[in-house]
Amino acid sequence: MKRNNARSTCGRVLLLAAVLCLSVLPVFAQTSETKKTLSPPQDVRVFDTPSDGGGSLTVVWAPAPYDSAATRYQVLLSEGATVADPAAMKVVAEFPANQHYVRESKWPWWTRPTAGDQHQFTLRNGRGVELKDGIVYSVTVAAVLSDDRGIAQPVQAASQPNWMNWNQINNLFLALLFGGIVFYAISTARKREIFLRRIPGLDAVDEAIGRATELGKPILYLTGAHDMSDPSTIAAAVILGRVAKRTAAYETELLVPHRDPITMAVCQEITKQAYLEAGKPDLYKDDSNFFITSDQFSYTAAVDGIMLRKKPAANFFMGSYFAEALLLTETGASTGAIQIAGTDSDHQLPFFVTTCDYTLIGEELYAASAYLSREPVQVGTLRGQDIGKALILVVLGVGTLLATLGVMLDAQWPKLFLDVFKDVK
Repeated sequence: MKRNNARSTCGRVLLLAAVLCLSVLPVFAQTSETKKTLSPPQDVRVFDTPSDGGGSLTVVWAPAPYDSAATRYQVLLSEGATVADPAAMKVVAEFPANQHYVRESKWPWWTRPTAGDQHQFTLRNGRGVELKDGIVYSVTVAAVLSDDRGIAQPVQAASQPNWMNWNQINNLFLALLFGGIVFYAISTARKREIFLRRIPGLDAVDEAIGRATELGKPILYLTGAHDMSDPSTIAAAVILGRVAKRTAAYETELLVPHRDPITMAVCQEITKQAYLEAGKPDLYKDDSNFFITSDQFSYTAAVDGIMLRKKPAANFFMGSYFAEALLLTETGASTGAIQIAGTDSDHQLPFFVTTCDYTLIGEELYAASAYLSREPVQVGTLRGQDIGKALILVVLGVGTLLATLGVMLDAQWPKLFLDVFKDVK
């Protein structure tokens, strides 16, 4: 009887083990089948990267359920339109499957090829590949998980340079808009007087020239450390024309030492024209503009020597300056001269403010010519620039507001804007 019970118990154990094995086998079979059928990326598209100079292909494909940091995508490339075995193609890029979405690209929203949840990768020269324009390439994408790999069908495409960069079309619109604003401001300035904010440093120009005339001492004018390609030097040369016209009218000696020969030649012509406009061309001297040296501190020492010997009654420091700024202005202050500075070099502004009587800060240097001459073209240009800056500030404010609303409402602009427009409509 006991032997029969033992046999019955053993049979039950064997039956239970068989049932467990049968229940586990489908799991292993399903896992093995999953490994064999890792779905390849879907909707793979390859096209020439738009709005570029060539040598670039863009690959776009749909996201998959297995997108995660554990799964990886590989971009494969081969030259030629026919590929016998996609697995033999060269791997040119590999990254986790939860990266490289369209929304992460630098393309503006109006040139993005598809929705933001699509994957995107750009093959470009210098990133481990060498693409030749006009040559057909086969490109595909593979999904890799552990030892499993699913490869999509290769797609053929060729790169080529584009005539138009549509990514920068907004800059064209802005340039046309600002150009129209400037032309409108110029036409307005020709019809009526436009108010300009009072700049004390420019109001003191006549005072400085008058003091030099009363004392019978010269005026020293510096155009900065840069050449004529720098906007601050151009502004300094334009202001020199206004100062030279006043000195010609008052018959005051003008000294303009230079560090650059080209700047010297330009300033000579500007000074000559200023004396001609003042009606006293016979007072013009070619040596009023003279070249010293291109070396920074040799030039500084020479100008300091002129200050100590000539003792000019007014010193003008216009343009861009470096370490020589304080050496020049300290020497000028020790001689008792009126000093007027104007620069866009923010690292030298503290020294000019400390040692000079008046300082034109930043854009006041560029506004000086319009302020002194009151010519409609220059005044209108200045007014147009101010309107353009105000417009940019408004656009930045609106963009910040839309971006904030997009984060709060979990939406992206312009989708949020379009949704609001639909509701209003």
